[in-house]
Amino acid sequence: MIDLRSDTVTTPTPEMLKAMTEAEVGDDVFGEDPTANRFEEKMAKMFGMEAGLFVPSGTMSNQLCLHVLTNPGDEVIIDELGHVFNYETGAAAHLSSIQLRPLKGVNGKLTKELIEPAIRPKNDWDPHTKVIAIENTTNKGGGAFYTKEELLEISNLADRHGLFLHLDGARIWNAITASGIEPEFFGKIADTISICFSKGLGAPVGSMMLGTKEMIKKARRMRKMLGGGMRQIGLLAAAADYGVENHWLLLERDHKNAKLFADAISKNSLFKIDKSSVYTNIVLFDVVKQDAETAVQAFKKEGIGVVPFGHKTIRATFHFQITDENISDVLKVSEKLTFR
Repeated sequence: MIDLRSDTVTTPTPEMLKAMTEAEVGDDVFGEDPTANRFEEKMAKMFGMEAGLFVPSGTMSNQLCLHVLTNPGDEVIIDELGHVFNYETGAAAHLSSIQLRPLKGVNGKLTKELIEPAIRPKNDWDPHTKVIAIENTTNKGGGAFYTKEELLEISNLADRHGLFLHLDGARIWNAITASGIEPEFFGKIADTISICFSKGLGAPVGSMMLGTKEMIKKARRMRKMLGGGMRQIGLLAAAADYGVENHWLLLERDHKNAKLFADAISKNSLFKIDKSSVYTNIVLFDVVKQDAETAVQAFKKEGIGVVPFGHKTIRATFHFQITDENISDVLKVSEKLTFR
């Protein structure tokens, strides 16, 4: 199957496996894994942050960030399409006793004009607004990314109101590739950042929380509490590092393939798509008459995996293990696909 269900379906390349098996390792719970330690320092420096903490998943990274930024009863402003709101099983309420305040943005993105009226007054009977959480790129928003100007406006707003800014960078590598924004800029505008290595970069496991040394110290204990204290994690850190060094440059091709796919879909009368809404490696399109699941099964019969993303919406996500031959086959099928 040509798997476009997600950019998480990639498998380690032989070269990545070699990097893993050759990694120098130690017990990370004791802080003694040299590969993990070096990689955390490398990512912190790259993004202009004080320290990093390697964790199993983006969900854990996001939740650790929110945990160190808040107190029970606080509120986090977020877009209604945000991953933290939709796909993290209500963890913020359960783990940190905080609530999320979703706002209706555009393609999963917030603006200062939307955020400012939602900031609560500091009354005893109000939850206290503490964090603005943004996602870059946006998953349910179709891979949209923030411009430098938009990020500065939100950061300046947070500073004026004494709020923290958390950046969910599950696909930050795609955002950097598409926007041209240098990684260290994100450390200037955000208080905490979550970055992922198991999506576009193709590592089998792993995300990282970035923040101040004090935040990371607190998060490290919470990571252990959640069962995320791992041992010889240099194996995983080496895979992530290999992805940063070797697969990051491949994302531009993923973005190009997404646009080619959108063009093919636009030629099929069974589907509806706004080609201008394809920003990075994610393509969202609608089924005109049938439901999404019917179309998903039709693609599956042709050997192509996509996922329903709503009653009539489908998501296709491109990654570096989609070959030129694969994309050629996908384009041919997409233009002529039929189903009842």
